[in-house]
Amino acid sequence: MVDDAERVTRFHALHERGCFVMPNPWDVGSARALEQLGFPALATTSAGFAWTLGRADDAVRLEETLLHLAQIAAAVSVPINADFQGGFAIAPEEVAATVRRAVETGIAGLSIEDASGDFADPLLGFELAVARVAAAREAIDASGTGVLLTARSEGFVVGRPDLDETVRRLQAFADVGADCLYAPRLTTAAQVSAVVSAVAPRPVNVLINAPFMTVAEAAALGVRRISVGGTLARTAWGGFLRAAQEIASTGTFGAFTDLPDVEGMQQR
Repeated sequence: MVDDAERVTRFHALHERGCFVMPNPWDVGSARALEQLGFPALATTSAGFAWTLGRADDAVRLEETLLHLAQIAAAVSVPINADFQGGFAIAPEEVAATVRRAVETGIAGLSIEDASGDFADPLLGFELAVARVAAAREAIDASGTGVLLTARSEGFVVGRPDLDETVRRLQAFADVGADCLYAPRLTTAAQVSAVVSAVAPRPVNVLINAPFMTVAEAAALGVRRISVGGTLARTAWGGFLRAAQEIASTGTFGAFTDLPDVEGMQQR
């Protein structure tokens, strides 16, 4: 049986030095495959999970996410970081309540983001965003689990690519207890370097969802953690759709060659 506390300890240790890749499975099968490939930790992807349900990223409910987290955590022995979106709540006290439930699923870490879901005003107000991270920190501390807290600022995701504001938010998140900082969709080495420097010595997660940087290059900039979001899931969907479109349009099955032994990878 996997010891959740031991996985939390291992997850914290991964953030202390070096740079590790934490890819994002979207279901139990993909999580087991990634573990077998030797990755030391994995992270869920809210988008990848949503697509398995035939929904958009913002259409998955809290109860579904909690069940998904528990299933992924139970399926593998490596630490799992939860893409917990905005905590499925707005008010800090409500974020604290959902975080308390999330840390009971066997995860080793979780992230809270500051997107509002409002197209006209896509980031939550600064003070509210900081208070939400503080509430998540207090909830984790009260739980005694030691789950690692990542705070995300979503400006580059939601069309507000203001590096100064992103840095201001990440620094404030660090001040109220975030263990790791994350600004998804940075696209240049200069942006990554600026974030790493601004929040040092706190570890930084970088999303690589396009080939703009290698693991070695990220490590050289001081990045501690790399994730890929829903990009592995989109890669899998790409192969599936190309094969299906060939069948539908030409009646041929040319994509059915050199396929992996998926059945063999699921034997545990």
